[in-house]
Amino acid sequence: MSNCHNGLDGANNISQTSSGAVYGVLSTPNDTAETLTEFNTCATDENSELGAFIRTMEHGYGSVFRNRKLLVDVLAIFFGIGTWLGVNGTFIQLPLLVNEAPEGWSLPSYLSIMVQLGNLGPLLYTTIQKYSPWKLNDGYTIHGVLAVGSISCLLTAFFYNKTAVVAGQEHSVALFILTIFTALNACTSSVLFMPYMGRFKEQYMITYFIGEGLSGLLPSVTALVQGIGETARCVQVNVTESGTPIYEQQKVPPLFDTKIFFLILFGLMVASYIGYTLLNALPQARREYAEVTVSDGNKYVYAQDDNQPRLQQLSRAQYAALLLLMFFISFFANGIFGSIQSYSSAPYGTQAYHLSATLSVIANPLACFMAMFLHFTSLRIIYALSTLAALLTSYVFTTAVLSPYPPLYDETLGMVLVVTAWTLLVGIVSYTKLGITTVMRAQGGQSLVWVGAITQLGSAFGAVAIFFAINYTRYFNAATSQC
Repeated sequence: MSNCHNGLDGANNISQTSSGAVYGVLSTPNDTAETLTEFNTCATDENSELGAFIRTMEHGYGSVFRNRKLLVDVLAIFFGIGTWLGVNGTFIQLPLLVNEAPEGWSLPSYLSIMVQLGNLGPLLYTTIQKYSPWKLNDGYTIHGVLAVGSISCLLTAFFYNKTAVVAGQEHSVALFILTIFTALNACTSSVLFMPYMGRFKEQYMITYFIGEGLSGLLPSVTALVQGIGETARCVQVNVTESGTPIYEQQKVPPLFDTKIFFLILFGLMVASYIGYTLLNALPQARREYAEVTVSDGNKYVYAQDDNQPRLQQLSRAQYAALLLLMFFISFFANGIFGSIQSYSSAPYGTQAYHLSATLSVIANPLACFMAMFLHFTSLRIIYALSTLAALLTSYVFTTAVLSPYPPLYDETLGMVLVVTAWTLLVGIVSYTKLGITTVMRAQGGQSLVWVGAITQLGSAFGAVAIFFAINYTRYFNAATSQC
C-alpha cells in the first residue's frame, strides 16, 4: 500500500481513532529532502486523486454525518454568518438607501471606500500579534469584534439617514461611520474567525464556510421578502395629442423599510454572537478540537501521531503559489464581481440580472455544502478549478465591458448563458477557496492568518481597481431599461 495520503485520507483514518484529527505541520528548512520528494509524489499522483474521490463516494452520505457533532456544525454555521452579514446587507439595501442619501447613486462608491477602511482592523490585529510582546487572546478578541458588528447594525437601523455638512456639502456621515465599524467586523473576521476555527477538526471548517456563504444569502432573502427585487411597472401616465400613450416606470413600495431590515440583521448578528459564545464555552464543542497546541495568540501546532502516516505538506513554492492564487481569487471574487455583475447581466433584461444575482448568492453556501460530500485537498484539482474559473471570469468580464450590447443580448440563449456563467463562477470560486483553506489549515502555524490577510489584501486591491475603472474610464456603460 502506498505511503502517500492526502488530507481526505487522513480524515478517513482519523475517523477510526478516538484522539481527534491529526494534521501535517508546515515544512521547515530542517525537513529532509526525502519528505519533500514524498509529498511531490503524492501531490502529482493521479491515481491517488481519483482514488480519493472514489473512496468518498463509496463511503456514502451516512459517513459524512457519522463522524461529526450536529451541535458543533450548527454553532459553526451561526458563527460564520456573523462575518460579512452587515456589509452585504448594507450593499443589498442600496436601492432604497440611494433614494434618501444626498449622494444619490454615487453612494456605493463612497461606501466601498468606507469598507476598505475596515481593513485597519486586520492590519492592527496582525501587527500586534507579530511585533507586540503581549499577544491578543483570539477568544476574547472575537467577542469584541462580534459586539462591534452587532452594535453597528443596531445603530445603522436608527441613524442610516442622518446627514451632516462636510466641506460645504451634505453627506451621509452617520452611515459612513457605521459602515466603517461594520467593515471592521467583516474584514477582521478573515484573519481572526477562520484561524480560530483551525483549532477544530477539519470537517467543521466546511460548515463555517457554509455560514459565511449564508452571510450573503440571508440578507438577499430578506431583501426579496422586503420587495427590493421587484421589477418596476410601466404605468400609462398620459397620452400625446396624436393618441400615443406615454408610460412611466413606477417601483413597487417595499413591504418594510430600511430600519426594519437592519433590525433583522441585528437579530442575526446576535444569533451569531450566541453561536460563537456556545462554540467557545460548551464542553461538547471543546471535545471536537483537533489535536492541536495553541501558543502566542494564534500559532497552532498540530500533533503528529507516530502511528499515523505523514500527511500532505507543502514546499515553499507550493505554499507561495496557493497564497498567490488566493490573492487573485479574492481580487476578482470579493473586489470586482459585485461591481460588474449589473453591467454583465442587466443588458439581457431585468429578469437575467435578478436571476444571476440571486442564484450566484445561493451558489456560495451550496458549494460549501457540497464540499461535505465531495471533499478534496488535491493541488491539481485546485489548479484545474481555478483555470475553469478564469475562463468564466473572462466571459462575464467581456459581457460587462461590451455593455449595453454584449453578445446575444437580444437572445434567450444569451440570458441563459450569462445566468449560468455567474452561477457556476461563484460556486466554483467558493469551492476552490474552501479547498485552498483546507490545505493551508493542515500546514499549522499561522497559515490561516496568512490566508485571511491575503484575502483582504486581494479584495482591497480589486475594489480600488474596479472603482477607478468604473468611475474614471469609459469601459463600463450601464444598460437602461425603458417602457
